[in-house]
Amino acid sequence: MHKLTASLHSTDLLFIAFWSLLSLICLALHASIALWWLIISVNAAAIMALIALACASQRTGSRVLRCVHDWSAFFLVLFTYKELYFIIGPIHHYEDYDPLLISLDRLIFRGDPTQWMARFSNPLLTELLQIAYSLFYVLFIAVGLELYPQKDRSCFNYFRFTVVYGFFISYLAYFALPAVGPRFTLHDFSRIDSELPGWLLAKSLRWFVNYFESIKPGMPNSVAIMNAQRDVFPSGHTMLTLMTIVFAYKYRLKIRGYVLWVGVLLIVATVYMRYHYAVDLLAGAILAVPCLLTSKKLYRIAERLTDSVTPAA
Repeated sequence: MHKLTASLHSTDLLFIAFWSLLSLICLALHASIALWWLIISVNAAAIMALIALACASQRTGSRVLRCVHDWSAFFLVLFTYKELYFIIGPIHHYEDYDPLLISLDRLIFRGDPTQWMARFSNPLLTELLQIAYSLFYVLFIAVGLELYPQKDRSCFNYFRFTVVYGFFISYLAYFALPAVGPRFTLHDFSRIDSELPGWLLAKSLRWFVNYFESIKPGMPNSVAIMNAQRDVFPSGHTMLTLMTIVFAYKYRLKIRGYVLWVGVLLIVATVYMRYHYAVDLLAGAILAVPCLLTSKKLYRIAERLTDSVTPAA
């Protein structure tokens, strides 16, 4: 057991714990989840594969395997995200909390922010903001690429752990208040391309985002709602982007200015492009604070369990 845990890193433990939690949820609520047995099986296979990769990396000393192991977390969060699609909607019987979020927006902002922002729409702005929105995962990779070549990889390890920790916190929040977002409720999804046209890339990037969320082109609004991922509240884009900006400035990275400006545009895009209600952004920003405050202590505990080093200050 000691040799096994020594081959794992702290982020591996996060994945193993979260996949185990999702499997327990599926087992407990299997009557509502059609593919519960498949999800549990896939999670078990993923845990074994992750352990095998960690052990192979340590035993062989292969730089390639170590690199794959070190970077796999940024892609495994996408795999985990797609699992939620088969769990959250079914256990809530596709009864969403969009009316509550709309009411909160109207209470706080005296209206619907997505409709208010529509008055400023133009193809150039749409193009710019859709590109920024699509760079969400690129921001993590960019920060990681600047941290990874450092001889002491404790900063990279801590950043990777905190990002995955933040994702998992947002994923758990989706279980509490599943919602599909204003592009389906306050607007007609089938008309977004005509109402928010871009120049060159906006339509293709929008299609890519929709496809990854299991929404195919040409779906009528009612069908798209049933197929949509329940991932609106809180805004993970806002939460994780703010956390990434903090790390970029904490470690005085060369790309911190780019991370800041792309991050600001990305957060604006979440409402402008009708993916989120404004209250989702507030929730994401608020959740970023306790996540950042608790991640180092949790990271140190996980590092002790794996006999690894502690994070840099």
